[in-house]
Amino acid sequence: MFLPAGSQDETGIQISNRLRAAESFRLVTKKRNFKTISTPVVEYANTFTNQMAGMDLHSMLKWFNAEGEIEVLRPDWTAAIARAIAGQHPSEQKWSYQGSVFRFDKDETENRQAGIEIVHADQFLGEAESLLTAIAYLKNLTIDTYVIELGHTGIFDAIVGPYHFDEKQELVLLDAMHDKRSDLVEEIVTQAGHPALAEPLVALIDAYGSREIINTYRERWKKHQDLLDILSHIEKLMDLLESAGVTEVIVDLGRVKNLPYYDGIMFRGFLTNDGSTCFSGGRYDRLYEQFQQKTSAVGLAFDVDTLAKHMNAEQEPEKICILATPATHAVAEQFRIDMEEQVVDIQYQLKSDANYQKIYQVVEEDSQYKVVEK
Repeated sequence: MFLPAGSQDETGIQISNRLRAAESFRLVTKKRNFKTISTPVVEYANTFTNQMAGMDLHSMLKWFNAEGEIEVLRPDWTAAIARAIAGQHPSEQKWSYQGSVFRFDKDETENRQAGIEIVHADQFLGEAESLLTAIAYLKNLTIDTYVIELGHTGIFDAIVGPYHFDEKQELVLLDAMHDKRSDLVEEIVTQAGHPALAEPLVALIDAYGSREIINTYRERWKKHQDLLDILSHIEKLMDLLESAGVTEVIVDLGRVKNLPYYDGIMFRGFLTNDGSTCFSGGRYDRLYEQFQQKTSAVGLAFDVDTLAKHMNAEQEPEKICILATPATHAVAEQFRIDMEEQVVDIQYQLKSDANYQKIYQVVEEDSQYKVVEK
């Protein structure tokens, strides 16, 4: 009644954890030589809806400005950062950011993110640094029960490429693959006049799991060098992650891009206790073509709201109350300043439902004030 759908108030632990997550991210990325960047929360819609970014205007919070142009609340960091750094010298490769994105197609309209972008770097180096930074950050948050999933946009593109679909048909097919709807995939390709495509696409939906999936499809695709190259690339990243101590790495060969600008490796992190996605990202070289740049670009974003829900609560310090009066408030304040490790509250009267570990009082002795424990 008092808030729009998708908006919410917050108090307490969730906010505290999110602030801790933000500071942890700042420190982790600083030590890994990322340069911080921030973009405006209000942008022109075209930054996100142009042919290269390809995002859906209907999912954005938008309005017309005084000149009749459409402005939006930032729906995506990657496209915004690409606009911001396109003119930067290519020696600047590693960027980090923190802030909210706003979309109607999410459970909550506002979603807090922290992420990294690596541009102009060796392709494998960028992907490796993205994933290893994710591992370092989760370790810093003491979150160690997660699974990393790897996929690649090139698999779907290579299999569908020889067949003709109009833009609308392809979008519907992508949605069906994303939702792993075997029945709908078969229906779409059959109605489009390509029934022979149903079997390989439906099989891809179940091509999900351990390294054995790669071995199975390496045999199945032995006559398709482009697909074999993709499998080798995924396996190389799996080797890296396992060498870094990640024991839960899976592949999803049937995964398709959830954002139009992805054009290569894709990765996600899932928390094993409830399956929620804590980070996602991938390669998006083509996004920079709108700036007449042929370069490499890869990154990932953490869902800070999700991470905050799964962080251990911070150890609460001792909570103390100092009873004072308007005349002795300054004395109590000096005592509070000296107690750096505790939470210190000053009150003039102790409430019946007060919850403190210790209570002190400002008293006067020999014409001097001092603070004593009650």
